[in-house]
Amino acid sequence: MFLSKTLKFYKRIEVRKAILEQAKDKEVAIHFKDFFGKRPDALFYEADILELAKKKATSFHCSEELWTNPLSISSDMRATELNAIRKGWDLILDIDCYHFAYSKIAAHLLIKILKEHEINSVTCKFSGNKGFHLAVPFEAFPETVNNKPTKELFPDAPRRIAYYLRDILKPKLEKAIMKFEKKDINNVSKRTNIPINKLIQIRKENNEEIRMLDVESFLEIDTVLIAPRHLYRMPYSFHEKSELVSVPVSIDRILKFSKEEAKPENVKFDVPFLERKNVKKGEASTLIINAFDTHPKEPIQNTEKKHFDLPEKAVPEDLFPPCMKNALRGLEDGKKRTLFTMINFFKGVNWEFDAIEQKIKDWNIKNPEPLREVYLKGQLSQLRKQKEAIPPHNCKSYYEDLRICTPDNFCSRIRNPLQYAVLKQKMNTEQKSKGRPKLTEEQKEMRRKYREKIKKTNQ
Repeated sequence: MFLSKTLKFYKRIEVRKAILEQAKDKEVAIHFKDFFGKRPDALFYEADILELAKKKATSFHCSEELWTNPLSISSDMRATELNAIRKGWDLILDIDCYHFAYSKIAAHLLIKILKEHEINSVTCKFSGNKGFHLAVPFEAFPETVNNKPTKELFPDAPRRIAYYLRDILKPKLEKAIMKFEKKDINNVSKRTNIPINKLIQIRKENNEEIRMLDVESFLEIDTVLIAPRHLYRMPYSFHEKSELVSVPVSIDRILKFSKEEAKPENVKFDVPFLERKNVKKGEASTLIINAFDTHPKEPIQNTEKKHFDLPEKAVPEDLFPPCMKNALRGLEDGKKRTLFTMINFFKGVNWEFDAIEQKIKDWNIKNPEPLREVYLKGQLSQLRKQKEAIPPHNCKSYYEDLRICTPDNFCSRIRNPLQYAVLKQKMNTEQKSKGRPKLTEEQKEMRRKYREKIKKTNQ
């Protein structure tokens, strides 16, 4: 049913024109029914989009970076080689507060902050599920920052900008949400499913302790995933989970936006996204310079190695999440990123080093272009020295970027592949224990006598 809906939508000429316009100079990845297509890829003709839809393409994703020739990109390229073919990058901020009303407030406030920085080229679109994507085109940035070409400042510059904006947004969002909830933090707890004690932080003002809402516990401005060749869902592209369209939204009516507007039959084409015409060159200069000069503090979760308690027993492979099972079948691209994630995952599910080493070697053989043996040895050597388990990356778009995210029904309950495996094991153990009724003392004695009888007979 969903595939017939996508085909009908992508047949519309307005949709194909909008997607093709966004694909110019960008690397593109196509998500089909349950897998991503090969990378790098690109779109050059409207007819290509329709043909892909007929082949069960469900959504289209593109890079933040602009390239001279997207098809020339290789995962083996060094940073200097990527800089040579990179034309620039667009600032794409992924806003997600785990509750749609809060995401709308956050996006609305962030737009105001960007406007206060004299940026008029900012545009917005609904992500297709629970959040929004805000965009500032590369044309708005200066040619150089601190005597270095701006096009070479990816991903450092957009990441710094995101941290800088988050620090400005945080206190404004705290006040706005508490006003929205009429100062009842219980409502925040219910909407976010986060305990109240984790939503409150104590601050000191004029030698007094003040209890404040800590939006950091549920606010996400995508910073970790601002990385080379990171992809985002293109406008007028479907979101597989919600079956809604990632539709552009006027920055003046974000608070009034309804998901009804993202149903394919209701989509309109009167709002631009990443409009490059008439952009004032350098209007984002203050923003990028402030981001570099103020040295915003990076979130603790991005820099601190967290302790993680291993499960008592090693989790078997059949209880792994879909992303890890997909990765273990072999990959054409993103092998180094996947290897790092897999190693942390194996450590987290309490596999012995020898078992991890053998599994990694088996995996590498399955890759169309295996990683070099010396690289594998280096990564495994680091693992041997690693004393504590570090959880792999959380879900969301990290595994979508690697084209291994094919969520099942259980995935909606978790935020990390490791959590998936550990919970699955726990549930299996509980089900098995429930299936074995406890014996009475009399039954235990009868069993003991029976075993002794069998033992004497065998002797």
